[in-house]
Amino acid sequence: MCCWFSIIKRKMKRTKIVVTLGPASSSAEVIEEMIKAGADVCRINFSHGTYEDVLQQIKNIRDSNKKLGTHTAILADLQGPKLRIGSVENNGVELTAGSEILITTTECIGTAERVYITYPQFPKDVKAGEIILIDDGKILLTVIETNGKDEVKATVSHGGILSSKKGVNLPNTKISLPCLTEKDLKDLDFALTQKVDWIGLSFVRSASDIIELKHIIQKFDHDVRTKVVAKIEKPEAVFDIDAIIKETDALMVARGDLGVEVPMQEVPVIQKMLVRKCLEASKPVIIATQMMESMITNISPSRAEVNDVANSVMDGADAVMLSAETSVGKHPAKVVEAMTKIIERVEQESNIYNRDNAAPELNLHNERFISDSICYTAAKMAQRTKAAAIITMTHSGYTAFKLSSHRPKAAIYVFTDNYSILTTLSLVWGVQGFYYDKNISTDHTIADIKFILKKTGFIKSNDLIINIASVPLSEKGKSNMVKLSAVE
Repeated sequence: MCCWFSIIKRKMKRTKIVVTLGPASSSAEVIEEMIKAGADVCRINFSHGTYEDVLQQIKNIRDSNKKLGTHTAILADLQGPKLRIGSVENNGVELTAGSEILITTTECIGTAERVYITYPQFPKDVKAGEIILIDDGKILLTVIETNGKDEVKATVSHGGILSSKKGVNLPNTKISLPCLTEKDLKDLDFALTQKVDWIGLSFVRSASDIIELKHIIQKFDHDVRTKVVAKIEKPEAVFDIDAIIKETDALMVARGDLGVEVPMQEVPVIQKMLVRKCLEASKPVIIATQMMESMITNISPSRAEVNDVANSVMDGADAVMLSAETSVGKHPAKVVEAMTKIIERVEQESNIYNRDNAAPELNLHNERFISDSICYTAAKMAQRTKAAAIITMTHSGYTAFKLSSHRPKAAIYVFTDNYSILTTLSLVWGVQGFYYDKNISTDHTIADIKFILKKTGFIKSNDLIINIASVPLSEKGKSNMVKLSAVE
């Protein structure tokens, strides 16, 4: 049965917000507050918490969706091959510039002279002259020599206090670890069992990492439609970016580790390049890390942070992400509210809409040529006629992704009988999804949907609207029809 009557109409912003759940934001009450404030996707971080915690988080998200009539998505973030230093004595030792230190794969309590690293292949992979960055680059070591077995000698180029369990980055080293660790495989199995919408793959190095993950997902259950977000935080990934974008379903610009692995001044340029390439490929892109970090403790963001969020929206990002701001911050819902205000203001500017995408290349052997041409034509028609909305029926969600990449000023309303894609589409710019499972003729369906949208206030009399559909409707094929009409 069509459930349009359960729709809760929120003010429609186009750019989506991803919130990270944690101790400050996992309760049903706070999740509901964040969704009301504008959260579209909840990110679950498998680096922290137990499966019992995650199960409760998932339940709270889905309960909130039922209560509010929303379709908040779930993004499960795999930890990946994160390298760390082990425990150190007194949870802090001082490394002095110019001194030497031994890094070992044999577990021990660290001192200023010797520390343990959780990376068995480290002595084999690293070479003399390569640098080791610890604690987001706060400490810099340079490799002197390695025995190729279990020890590496390094000099402290830039010292500081080394605490336990700090992360390690190796920007010059080709790491031989698999993209999915044993922990990742267990977490992935758990996430797929819960039918989450998106899986985030950390420390992607090449397209083969995405192919491997997608193969595991398909092998797990052919009915599971979980999609993949490739997190770009390694220089190798930037070099292989075209192949990665081709294979993945979405991209995350993970600026934290990326800013340590590559020179900091390169990050803004890489970010803009990734957004542009994702738009061209009709793949959603998320901008992440330190977007509004001052709001971990403060009740308002810095002006630099406001500009960072605004520029990401202007560049065309599908989503902007909050990490510690919502997971451990003092004001999770207020952060989302502040981010929503920034987005809504920027989206009043006309120059962020109607991307000048090239028309699909004439190729009748391309099975997507007709549907791509329909989406392109609908976007151009909406711009020319100042249509209020583009309305599409879809089963796979492909039309929604393609339409979104054109960034039309017209609202994008997606109707589907495939309930599982409604939450998936909550990551995609400008898309608002509705469940609709009536099986009637194309003309009657268009008229019925028009009635639903008018009754719920999404469109009004005299609005021009554009409908995209597959004819005949019953075959649930690729889009092959576009219709312009006025709302009576």
